[in-house]
Amino acid sequence: MEKTLFILFIGLLVLSSVLNFVLLKWTKTLGRKNEVNQSEIRWSDDYKPAIGGISFFIVFLIAYLAYFFLFEDRSQSPSSVELAMIAIVTLGFFTGLVDDAFNTVPWLKFVAQLTCGLILIITDIQIDFFGNYYLDAALTVFWTISVMNSINMLDNMDGITTIASIGILISAGVCALPLDISSIFFTLICGGTVAALFGFMIFNWHPAKMFMGDTGSQLLGALLAGVGVIFFWNNENLIIGHHWYSKAAIVLTAFVIPIADSMTVTINRIRRGQSPFVGGRDHTTHHLSHAGLTDKQVGFVYIIIALCSIVLISTLNLLGQEHLEMYVGALYLFSILSIIFLYSTTHWKKSKEKFQKLQIQSQS
Repeated sequence: MEKTLFILFIGLLVLSSVLNFVLLKWTKTLGRKNEVNQSEIRWSDDYKPAIGGISFFIVFLIAYLAYFFLFEDRSQSPSSVELAMIAIVTLGFFTGLVDDAFNTVPWLKFVAQLTCGLILIITDIQIDFFGNYYLDAALTVFWTISVMNSINMLDNMDGITTIASIGILISAGVCALPLDISSIFFTLICGGTVAALFGFMIFNWHPAKMFMGDTGSQLLGALLAGVGVIFFWNNENLIIGHHWYSKAAIVLTAFVIPIADSMTVTINRIRRGQSPFVGGRDHTTHHLSHAGLTDKQVGFVYIIIALCSIVLISTLNLLGQEHLEMYVGALYLFSILSIIFLYSTTHWKKSKEKFQKLQIQSQS
C-alpha cells in the first residue's frame, strides 16, 4: 500500500504542475486580480491570473476517485463524513470561483461559509469542547467561518497561504495515522491536496506567476476547517486530545500562522478604527517586508514556523502519558511566542515608519 500511495502522490504532484502550467499558458485575462476592482488594495500591483484553485479542485477530485476505485468498499454507501468533506470543499471551490469571476458581495461568501459549518454539524463533524451540543455547534460554525476567512486573508503575498496549508495538512496526516486503512480517505484527499499545493508552489513562489484566488483559498479553508475538527479538536488517536486545554494547544500549534495573522490584523485595525474585513497591506507578511526582508525571505520565515509546527505535532505520537503536561506547555510556548513574534513585527520601528509612509501616500 505504501508504494501505491507514494506513486499516487508523485503522480498528483506532476499532474498539478502540468495543470497549472497549461492554465497559465491558456489564460490571458481569466482570473486576473485587480482588474475587476481597481480600488481594492493588494500587495502586488501586477495583474496575474488567479486560477490556482482550479488545479486544487481537479487534483482533489482525482484523489477521491483513486480512493473510490482502489480502497472504497463499494458494497456500502459512502459515509456521512466523506460526503460532508466533498460537499464543503465543492461549495468552497464554487463560492471562490464565482467571487473571482464576478467580485460578488461579501454576504454571499459569508452564507457559503455558514453553510459549510452547518453541513459539518448535520453530519456529526462537530467540535467536542464544551460538552454542550448547542455551544459546540456554535463553536463549529464559528471555527469554520473563521478558518475560511483567515486562509482567505492570509493569501496576501506569494507562497504564504500555500506554505501554511501544506503545514496544516501534513500535521493532520501525521495525526490521522496515514497508513491505517481506516483513515485512508483522508490520507488520499489531504495527501492529494498537498501534492496539488507543491505543484502550485512552482508557480506561486516569489516572483509568482499566478495566484490561487478566492477559488483556492475558499476551497482550502473549507478543507482545513473540516480536517481541523476531525484531527485536531476531536482526534482520539492523540493522547493529548482528551482535555480542553490540550485540544486548544494542538489547534493553536497547527493553525498558528493563520491565527497569528488574523489576530494581528483584527487587533491593529480595530485600534485604528478600520474594518478587519477589507484588503490591506498591514498583514504580518507585509510588516516583515516593511522591516527590510525580501518576499522570498518572508516566505522562508513562514516555512520555518510551519516546519516547527509539523515537528511538534509529529512528536505527539511518540509521547507517553507521563510527558503530557510538559508537552502541552511546550506547544503553548511555541504558539504564544510565534504569535507574539508575528504581532510584534507590526510595531518594529522600521516597519511602523514604512507602513505609516504608505498610508500617507495612499491617502494623498
